[in-house]
Amino acid sequence: MTRNAVVLETRDGPVLLVRAKPGSRRDAVTGVDARGVRIEVRAAPEKGRANEAVVRVLASWLGVPRASVELVAGSAARDKRVLVRGLTATELRARVEDFDV
Repeated sequence: MTRNAVVLETRDGPVLLVRAKPGSRRDAVTGVDARGVRIEVRAAPEKGRANEAVVRVLASWLGVPRASVELVAGSAARDKRVLVRGLTATELRARVEDFDV
């Protein structure tokens, strides 16, 4: 599986695979691998706080409005699927490919 495989094309728009690490020391995208975009957030996994932080960090990293990013699967898991509106799958793949740790 390649980095390109972290972006799935759906009829609603491109979906990004994300691996979240709540309770971290910072809010940041820390890498990209075949399992998804790795995101660390300070928020604890309680009452949706970590999910909201993941969405906020992801929107900032991608340069899209917060309203364009929606968690569509994995709300109670580390592995999540996030719908990104306003970008094509090709544009989203390019932004993921451009990531450099």
